[in-house]
Amino acid sequence: MLFRLSGVTKTYGRITALRDLSVAAAPGAVGLLGPNGAGKTTLIRTLLGLIGFDSGTGEVLGLDIRTRRLDIRQRVGFMPEDECLFPGVPGVGFVSYAGELCGMAPADAMQRAHEVLNYVGLDEARYRRVESYSTGMKQRLKLAAAIVHDPQLLILDEPTNGMDPAGRQEMIDLARDLSHGKGMSLIFSSHLLPDVEAVCDHLVVLGRGALLAQGGIQELKKAHPNSFDVRVKGEPEPFLARLRAAGADGEVRDDGLRVRLPDGATPDLIWRTAAALGEQVRHLRPHRSSLEDVFLEAVGD
Repeated sequence: MLFRLSGVTKTYGRITALRDLSVAAAPGAVGLLGPNGAGKTTLIRTLLGLIGFDSGTGEVLGLDIRTRRLDIRQRVGFMPEDECLFPGVPGVGFVSYAGELCGMAPADAMQRAHEVLNYVGLDEARYRRVESYSTGMKQRLKLAAAIVHDPQLLILDEPTNGMDPAGRQEMIDLARDLSHGKGMSLIFSSHLLPDVEAVCDHLVVLGRGALLAQGGIQELKKAHPNSFDVRVKGEPEPFLARLRAAGADGEVRDDGLRVRLPDGATPDLIWRTAAALGEQVRHLRPHRSSLEDVFLEAVGD
């Protein structure tokens, strides 16, 4: 088991950040979603053993959070959202220091720092002071520091925040390679749903400190048996009007039509309608909930 919490409650004065939270996740790439104030940051800090909790039990990689905090942090890499770089330090020095903090010998930490800087594409900037790095380079430097000790679990908190499209894609590619290519388990916390979907296979959605939804992303993106996304060559309104006359319903969308067939009908109704109108169907597929649909349904209440 990657991590498991049972009945965990954490309060800050009158604010309840985690509310009797019970959640477990298997090894793999887990996306962590939730609106502002959902408890995502508190959950991450709890898993790292950086804060205590009021009640409940928890473990990470089979280690009890209350009693094995240092052992957990030696096995977990963490890339925080906030900037945590030391001015005046070259990139390779920052990464090697992170390795030493995790228990590596200085020589081993320095050798490994060079390796991970090559991996994240900062090999030519390794001796530059970190304050001279661009936003994207700083993010990749933080990633290098998080993986320098080859952790079993890597926690990424808003890893693409503030990056331009090219840098964002580089970070997504690195995270996906770590999880799917190198077998490193991830917790990927982000408010950018496409980034989560590009990297993760599983999802945990929090709201007001409680678990709202959990499961495989493809399982949560449920199919709607009588609903289809359709694009036709001509104007969509006449086509939709003809379908409505046959008992179907739907609406025109930016990318085509969302058609809902009556009970008992099959997509053959769409093809027959196209033939009757002399229309060409260019796209037809069953409608499935998007990750945005899943998220909004989970947090809607």
